Amino acid sequence: MPASAHAIASALRERVPGLTVKKLHKLLYYCQGHHLATFGRPLFKETISAWDMGPVVGTLWYEEKSGDIAEGDLPPLGEAELNTIGYVASRYGALSGQDLEHLTHSEAPWQRADAERRPRESVRIEPAWIEEYFAAAAEDDDDDLVLDSNEVTKWLKLAKQHLEDPVRPDDLDELRSKLVARG
Repeated sequence: MPASAHAIASALRERVPGLTVKKLHKLLYYCQGHHLATFGRPLFKETISAWDMGPVVGTLWYEEKSGDIAEGDLPPLGEAELNTIGYVASRYGALSGQDLEHLTHSEAPWQRADAERRPRESVRIEPAWIEEYFAAAAEDDDDDLVLDSNEVTKWLKLAKQHLEDPVRPDDLDELRSKLVARG
């Protein structure tokens, strides 16, 4: 049975320092995509929608915004779930929310939903679209990423440095090359 987006968000917040709301929702999208492609089942049960700023788990966003999240113990996550979260944190964690927004806007699942969406509205990104896209991307990956905790620590430190860099427009090719270099 899939976990809740709240449980996945909590695990991401533990692993990625300074996680903004925008970045959280993009990482949730990547977690769902990689988990669907690897295991053929969703990581969490909530739907993902295309919003102006990219993929968002709307129910989680609204719950957190209104403060309607029940505090308490979240059920423990299994090894597969934790591996997916660790992989996504290591692969995308050093990118900013803005970087991830640009990246998701270049990908087929968001584009497909966005084609049916009017500004300031949302349209569901179908799980089948996400699974299809990430499965195809996994087939195109030539080498497997081997996670090393020292490397992950270095990548997370780079996130802080990135926040201190002067603001400049993002370059989609540069973002893709960062991902290839890390993965």
